[in-house]
Order: sequence, then C-alpha cells, then structure tokens
Amino acid sequence: MSSSQTKRPLQSLNSRALKGDIRVPGDKSISHRSLMFGGLAIGETKITGLLEGEDVLATAEAMRKLGATVNRDNDGTWHVTGVGVGALREPDSVIDMGNAGTGIRLMAGIVATHPITTFFTGDASLCKRPMGRVADPLAEFGAQFITRERGRPPMAVIGTDEAKPVTYTLPMASAQVKSAVLLAGLNTAGTTTVIEPKPSRDHTERMLRHFGVDVDVSINDDGGRTVSLTGPVEMKAADIVVPTDPSSAAFPLVAALINPESQVTIRDVCLNPLRTGLITTLIEMGGDITITNEREEAGETIGDLVVSGKNRLTGIVVPAERAPSMIDEYPVLAVAAAYAQGETRMCGLEELRVKESDRLAAVAAGLAANGIIHRIEGDDLIVTGGDVPGGGMVETHLDHRIAMSFLVLGLGANDPVAVDDANPIATSFPSFEALMRELGANLAPAGS
Repeated sequence: MSSSQTKRPLQSLNSRALKGDIRVPGDKSISHRSLMFGGLAIGETKITGLLEGEDVLATAEAMRKLGATVNRDNDGTWHVTGVGVGALREPDSVIDMGNAGTGIRLMAGIVATHPITTFFTGDASLCKRPMGRVADPLAEFGAQFITRERGRPPMAVIGTDEAKPVTYTLPMASAQVKSAVLLAGLNTAGTTTVIEPKPSRDHTERMLRHFGVDVDVSINDDGGRTVSLTGPVEMKAADIVVPTDPSSAAFPLVAALINPESQVTIRDVCLNPLRTGLITTLIEMGGDITITNEREEAGETIGDLVVSGKNRLTGIVVPAERAPSMIDEYPVLAVAAAYAQGETRMCGLEELRVKESDRLAAVAAGLAANGIIHRIEGDDLIVTGGDVPGGGMVETHLDHRIAMSFLVLGLGANDPVAVDDANPIATSFPSFEALMRELGANLAPAGS
C-alpha cells in the first residue's frame, strides 16, 4: 500500500454464528515461489489458484523486469515462460516489491549470483525492515549490497559472475533467509548448504524438487536440518496448483471458534506440517477442528478444515519451538487467547519484532485498547482470556495481519473493535471483507 493512500478505518461488531463453505486465497509463500521458479525454469509453467494480492503481483512484475514472460488468462490461470537459471537480464528500472518481505528477500537471493545490478524498493513498511539477515550470507557468495542505515531498503544488489558456494548456519529459524541462500546456490558451481537450528517452512525445498532440482535434506542431532543443493542447475517448467493459504485461513478459522454455534468449512488448505502450528495449538485449546479430504498436490499436503464454535477454548502454554510453524499466526492466536478461559502463554516470539511491523508491540497495544489483560515477559506474550470488552481503535502500522486479527476480535466483543486502516489487507487477502461478510461477519466503516 502506498504510504500516501487515504486511510480506510473499518470496524467489526458482535456477529451471529458464522456459517458457510469458503475457499480463501492461494498460499502467499507458494505463490511467490511459483512465479520466481517458473521464471527461472526452461519452458512454460501454468499456475492455477495464484494469490492475486499486491505482494504477489509485485513479484510477478519483478520477474517480468528480469526477463521472464508472465501473463494471466481471464479465468485466473497464470502462464510463466522462464529464461533459465543464469540468464536473467538486468532490469531497466527499479523493482518495487510493495510490502513483500518474502518477495524482496528471495529475489535478492536469485539476483545475487547473476552478473547484473538490481535496485529494489518497497512501501513505507517494507523500507523499515532489515535486509542484513539476507545480505550478510549472500555477500559470502561474492554479491555486493548497498542499503540505507541499519540495512533498510531501498537496496542495490550487485550480483557476481564468480559466485563461490557457501555453507551457512542460520542464527535463527528463517525460511526467508534459508531460501535466499539456496536460490543463490542455483547459479553457483559447487554445493551450497544451509544449516538451520530448527526446521522452518520448507516450501522452497519442495518446489525446487517439483522443478527438477535435487535437494538434499537431513535431520541433525539437535533436531535442526541441513539442506543442500549442487549448482549450477537447470530447472524444468512444472505446472502448479496453489493450495489455499493457512495464514489466511487462520482468520475465518479463529472467527468460527470464538462465535458459538458457528459451522464453517475452509477448502483446499495447505497442510504442510511446518505450517500447521496454529491448527495444532487451537486443537490443544479445545477447538473443534476436523481435517477432511486430505491429499497431495505438487509436493504439498492439502485438505479441508471443518470448524465448529461449539467448544469454549481454554488457555495453554504454546512452546517456543512451535514458533517457526506459525510465526504469522500469533496475532490471531492472541485474539483466540482473549476468548479462552484462563491464561495463554505464547513463548519465543522474538521474530515478531521484525515482521511487517513490530507485531509483538502492535498486538499488545491492540489488546490494551480493547480491555484485554495481557503482559509481555521477555519474548513471551501472556494473555488472560474471558469476556472481551472491545470498544478500541487499533493502529495497524500498515500491517495486514494486525488489521485482520483485530477485526476478528470484534466479532464476539461487547463493543465494536475498529482498525485505523483496512487498506493493507489487500497485500495478502483482497477478498477478506467479502468472504467474512459471506459467513455472517458484521463489518462496517468506522469513523476516523
């Protein structure tokens, strides 16, 4: 979202039981990668179910500027004709990645080992986010980076034509950093290896295999993983059906659980085991969630979620090791915790401080504005649930997940809950308002 765009306050009000059968947008992580990998492959890749949010559309435009042919049919099918690994062209202009943190970090990995210079920028939120975590390992390949102070975009990446393979140990579990390093390895002679302390999302490894790349994954003695590939590689076009995004499904899922007598089915959700931490947690809290029609598509497990609001949730301790599998879902989990009986402790949330906003601070401020008892201890968030007063205005900080989470909060609150700007929702879930209203959610414009 442009920082100059007029804010659009929106509020949610106490709603009746939610009912319906819906399909949320395609998975954002898989959508980004399908466009990137299609652009690096030889031949035409057909993509169905692509998320057409602003973040992903920015990646589509980025791949066009790097030489790939990217087109959309009227029926929503996308076609990407790639140029091959090593054959990206230097862009004629700056690449604007919008709000896409995943997009800019993975693109940095791709261009770092191509002999081109690429300039990246983004919206006001993205330009506050640190890029050093990818720039540091990518510099080991021989690439050069120029950023603003503290590693913030705009960012220039001067790629190398003499890339050297890297073995890199991640300081934290991060699918974005892991993926950036692996993607740099695609055009590097030799074996590139990433050692991660805890397993993080593995969409990159799964999809690279789908495009014909041999990726080796082994489990370390400490429970982490070692991931390696040997380049340079040749990627072959492979059609992709994008499953729906579990991070987007999280909002109607929690909304159904906190509204008694709700009955909602969410179709074709990505059930990659490294993405299902929220589902596991909500079931532990007593949520009535059933998985049906489970199957495989392009290396990913997908299925339908049948959700009922008949059970009252109960507070639990959410272990820190679960964080990588649900890092984007903590804001809406905090909403669920506000309705749960007792105390919910969410441990190890340091990564939330460097997302689209400082999500830990933003969540705490939103809870405070709506009368919910909570506290932060180190990197843990503790929420005491029960009656939800509501009545507050929540500052979103241009963060789509903060906006959607607190709109869910208002669906069962005593008084309406407002967010200062609903525009950022379009970055990941452009149909959010329409789908939630279809289920029976009461959403309305809020006064400024």
